[in-house]
Amino acid sequence: MAHLSIIGSGSMGQAIAAVATKGGSTVDLLGRSDSGRPVTGDIVVLAVPYPAVADVLAERADQLAGKVVVDITNPLDFETFDSLVVPSDSSAAAEIASALPQSRVLKAFNTTFAATLASGSVGEHPTTVLIAGDDAAAKSLLADVITAGGLRAVDAGSLKRARELEAVGFLQLTLAANEKVSWAGGFSLAQ
Repeated sequence: MAHLSIIGSGSMGQAIAAVATKGGSTVDLLGRSDSGRPVTGDIVVLAVPYPAVADVLAERADQLAGKVVVDITNPLDFETFDSLVVPSDSSAAAEIASALPQSRVLKAFNTTFAATLASGSVGEHPTTVLIAGDDAAAKSLLADVITAGGLRAVDAGSLKRARELEAVGFLQLTLAANEKVSWAGGFSLAQ
């Protein structure tokens, strides 16, 4: 399978690591205290809050060149919980792609909660990870990791679709924060 470096050891980073290892991939999970450890994965998952992305890129941009970089962030205003903080014609993933021109940037995992990654289901449906990106081979590589780990992967289109994925993630987070849906629930795609 693949080798992943996951930057961020919180609940999402751990859940993604568990999916990857379940499917036979190897994982380096890098937390805050691992800033000196190099990024060795072919796939690098940015499992940090959106405000931390700039610091990660400043520290590790050279290590991300040539790699598949997966943005899982939802760039929302955590003070007001009422808007996305990127321009209306852009996305966090687009900003990351612009900052990393030698990387193949994907948007994925931002429309799932850690609990649904861990359980493998949303209600009666398998957990679906939506993937947006401009590089077909990169999307296929990530989809293989996801499906080998027992989840469903769906190609959501080009990286331009990241904006819509971030809006769906934002809606899901606000619904959960307001106790309209469970943190173990959320959206799913029925086949």
